[in-house]
Amino acid sequence: MERIYNTDFYVKDFDAIVTAVDGKEIELDRTAFYPGGGGQQCDVGTLAFGGRQISIMETRKGDCGRILHVSDSDSGLSAGEKVHCSIDWSRRYGMMRHHTALHVIDGIVEKSYGGLMTGSQIYPDRARMDLDIPNLDRTKAEEIVREAQKVIDQDHKVVMKVLTMEEARKIDGLARTRPGIELMKKLTEARVVEIEGFDMQLDGGTHVANTSEIGRIEFAGYESRGSHNKRVEIRLA
Repeated sequence: MERIYNTDFYVKDFDAIVTAVDGKEIELDRTAFYPGGGGQQCDVGTLAFGGRQISIMETRKGDCGRILHVSDSDSGLSAGEKVHCSIDWSRRYGMMRHHTALHVIDGIVEKSYGGLMTGSQIYPDRARMDLDIPNLDRTKAEEIVREAQKVIDQDHKVVMKVLTMEEARKIDGLARTRPGIELMKKLTEARVVEIEGFDMQLDGGTHVANTSEIGRIEFAGYESRGSHNKRVEIRLA
């Protein structure tokens, strides 16, 4: 299967051929629907065929590398049929902007605060990250968000790269989350997102092409969830 979302984050519409159908679950020979992962929610959208249109309510990973597009009802599709696919772009683009914003924050945390991101959740209209930073409080969290805005305003280009594991292991701090550090031990190649001139890290999600697309970042909340877990929420204007 061709995973378009791995090579082009901006594909909104595409044509595909159905390869399998099991009830509401549809498999395609190629897809730009992101199946979710790393804190980012999955894509939703529509499939059009034969004068009909059905809604895709969820995209998720199946076994053996399968990507399942879950429709709102039995589609009536069968293998071999051609479909025109459309992603809910407003939802996807909101998550792209918030995802890249979290990478900016994480880069600041790694460079200036000696901390570690322990988890994140990315939505179309907000995002939050859990941080393990010594003595992090609300005031310091607000300061980090202000520093992130300065980086965003520098208009850094954002690019996706695929590195061999030999190349990846030479880069300190490429994997920063605890799950990411464990994943690095199993990968045969490393997909990374680089904010040019600022940061590079292991990542499998979708991102904007330039930090200028993030816009204005707003501090939206802080919560202490223990001595090693502080939750920070942001929203984009």
